[in-house]
Amino acid sequence: MKFTKSGCLIFIIAGSALILLGMFGLYLYHNESKPTGKSGPEAEQLTQKMMAAINNEAWQEVKYVAWNFGGRQQHLWDKERHLAQVSWGDNTVLVDPNEITGVAYVNGEKVIDEASADQLVKRAWKHFINDSFWLNAPSLARQPGTTRSIVTGEDGADQLLVTYTSGGDTPGDSYLWKLDADGRPISYKMWVKIIPVGGVEFSWENWQPLDNGALISRTHAGPGFTLELTDVKSGDTWEEMGYKTDPFAEIERILNSK
Repeated sequence: MKFTKSGCLIFIIAGSALILLGMFGLYLYHNESKPTGKSGPEAEQLTQKMMAAINNEAWQEVKYVAWNFGGRQQHLWDKERHLAQVSWGDNTVLVDPNEITGVAYVNGEKVIDEASADQLVKRAWKHFINDSFWLNAPSLARQPGTTRSIVTGEDGADQLLVTYTSGGDTPGDSYLWKLDADGRPISYKMWVKIIPVGGVEFSWENWQPLDNGALISRTHAGPGFTLELTDVKSGDTWEEMGYKTDPFAEIERILNSK
């Protein structure tokens, strides 16, 4: 079959239209409206049950934690000082997530140009906010700027709807947690700004303890792909994390000089 230029253009447009129609059909089929829950003491009790099931008290005592996010970013988080080291490709950034400030390196060389360094710091901050959420989102159900409510699932079981009204990278996002009988998360459905379809569900499974007993879910299976958290490690000192010197010394000097 031979196509003229105009015929090829019509073919491309028709093909694109079919793809768009298919995507729109998937949107209509899979899109769910965010449910309305009931807030109050019962919701807080369910939240506490979920917190206990993941041993949140132990998580709060963790001083350092490292993990690899799906083979894309490697993280070291000093939870006491709330400082993060984020590495991807040739880039390594030390960032203060509260101030969104830090120090950037490319191939081990410090980035001197302020605009380039700032761009890398902001990118590292976005990676950290996203990737630390996937590391232990249940522990954030009571952070400032959240609301909690109970939703009755199709099976009649109570589910926990957590909405982040402020903070993070995309305030307003909501997550509906499905829990087992002990309160441990099985999965959540998401209503988030970066995904146009509401109710996309990811599993929370492969729960494994850190050294002090805090539980971390390392596998999140969703539509079309599975996110794995690997090389998860915790410790009380940076020496235990495999460092000979304080990895956050330089950003500490910058923060203390302000």
